[in-house]
Amino acid sequence: MPVIIDGTNGITYPNSTIQASAGQVLQVVNASYGTTVSNSTNVYADTGLTATITPKFNTSKILALITFGQVQKTSANANNDLSINLVRNGTEINQLTKETLLTGTATALNMALAFQYYDSPASTSALTYKCQFKNNDVNGAAVSVQGSSILSNITLMEIAA
Repeated sequence: MPVIIDGTNGITYPNSTIQASAGQVLQVVNASYGTTVSNSTNVYADTGLTATITPKFNTSKILALITFGQVQKTSANANNDLSINLVRNGTEINQLTKETLLTGTATALNMALAFQYYDSPASTSALTYKCQFKNNDVNGAAVSVQGSSILSNITLMEIAA
């Protein structure tokens, strides 16, 4: 199968009748974000981690690989903890974690997290994936992502179906 691999444009297929084999990786998009973002509310806020991919085929799947280098909770409240969700084009498609770092004690904690999600968007339009987070506690203690400005990463892989 003729394929053009270009460092700027990724992989292109010069003949639209060419079909990819099932399971073949068609393209990969990666983005990183390293600015600390805090949230002391129980309303989802953007983490800053976002990437856009435009599938080549309507039947393609998107494998999202997500890592947070450091998520944190402060010692300001015993019940603060965070939830993270994955959003595609403005709609939540998966809650990646719920009540992470919940200890019931006023203890500061941090940890790294990694997630994967296999999506079936049925689209050849641009798809923007992003992560959002919130503090599940309503008492206003802060939780944060990219703590100490440690990078978070999102990798989107288009997989032929």
